[in-house]
Amino acid sequence: MFSLSAFSQKTDKKLIWEEDFSGETLNEKVWNFELGDGCPNICGWGNNERQLYTKNNHELKDGMLVITAKKEDTLYTSTRITTLGKKEFMYGYIEARAKLPVGQGIWPAFWMLGSNIAEKGWPLCGEIDILEYVGKEPHKVFTSLHTQDSHGETINTKKTTFENIEEGFHTYAIDWTKEKIAFYVDDRLVYTFQPEEKTEAVYPFNQPFYFIINMAIGGNFGGPAVDDTIFPQTYMVDYVRVYQ
Repeated sequence: MFSLSAFSQKTDKKLIWEEDFSGETLNEKVWNFELGDGCPNICGWGNNERQLYTKNNHELKDGMLVITAKKEDTLYTSTRITTLGKKEFMYGYIEARAKLPVGQGIWPAFWMLGSNIAEKGWPLCGEIDILEYVGKEPHKVFTSLHTQDSHGETINTKKTTFENIEEGFHTYAIDWTKEKIAFYVDDRLVYTFQPEEKTEAVYPFNQPFYFIINMAIGGNFGGPAVDDTIFPQTYMVDYVRVYQ
């Protein structure tokens, strides 16, 4: 069902930044590549994930970012990009339009981390998971927040069923203010986090955050089992937009 509130959140605000992936190559004045398996600092990217991140598992095609997860011999590869230190935002209506990969073991995401992560560490920096999808649970979208007060198996989360979410493109968004974060899928409100207490441990969201786009394979959430017959799988992102 179309939500007038989601529509008004966008139309009441001004588009202040957009990444439409229209170039021939990724703009490295905006995006960083995170490479490897996370070792030695955070092996398996903190989640026992199987993939090695490279610069070679993505392309810009027809105005879209296309991340391709592959299995070659015993090696799983994918791509992970961030805007840390380059494009960081505090508050606004933030939206991405994307088409999901499918299959057991796939774990695509569009999410944000607090820009003070080097100083504060995770989870005190805060994490906003605007979109997470795991192939082992088809037709479901996960929207979550991780904080010092609730992280790992977070209670600040919602799993919403969309029977056609694997078909075509869909929009995933948050409306983020000093008081609350509301999550939308296809302009439908699916979850709101608005705690009364606003301590750093409960609501570390009154500070700048940066974007992460990636497709993980396996891991604590996406796996542990991985169906090797599904590869290659593509995760396509049409745009990222920030309204304030």
